[in-house]
Amino acid sequence: MATTLQVKVKPNARASRLEQEADGTWRAQLKSPPVDGKANEELVALVARHFGCSRSAVTIRSGASGRMKLVRVDT
Repeated sequence: MATTLQVKVKPNARASRLEQEADGTWRAQLKSPPVDGKANEELVALVARHFGCSRSAVTIRSGASGRMKLVRVDT
């Protein structure tokens, strides 16, 4: 089963965390800067840890270079 999340990313945050907003979207605060894909790697690891799955089960479907991303989680 796969789930698609709409995630708004905020890089360079003080601490990394993932939380769901009231409208059903997700907000990810990442310590990593948006350079050389570091923030995307951290986002994949954060989503995998939150949903209790492997990192290979999480893919960024669209928005890899923007703040709004669609993330697919295979559970």
